[in-house]
Amino acid sequence: MPSNPVINANRELICSLATRYRLPTVGVYRIFAASGGVMSYGIDDVEQYRLAAGYIDRILKGERPGELPIQYPVQYRLVINLKTARALGLTIPETLLATADEVIQ
Repeated sequence: MPSNPVINANRELICSLATRYRLPTVGVYRIFAASGGVMSYGIDDVEQYRLAAGYIDRILKGERPGELPIQYPVQYRLVINLKTARALGLTIPETLLATADEVIQ
């Protein structure tokens, strides 16, 4: 599922309908897996906010925003919701479970 304000506001409804109609869903933020999606894979939100705070600090100390380097995400999180996967009859390979940052039981 892409992330936009409409989908984010209705993610629980979307995930419950997807589960009812046996459609596996993958989102870009952890909240999608926590809301009932099968998994999520995307940037670490908390890390992005931490990096943004560092930029604000540098700007408040006098650096020019246009001269700050572009920072790309370096941490991505894989979250798997086993409860939803089981409800859909999906088997998640052990190798994928071992690489997950979080597994929701």
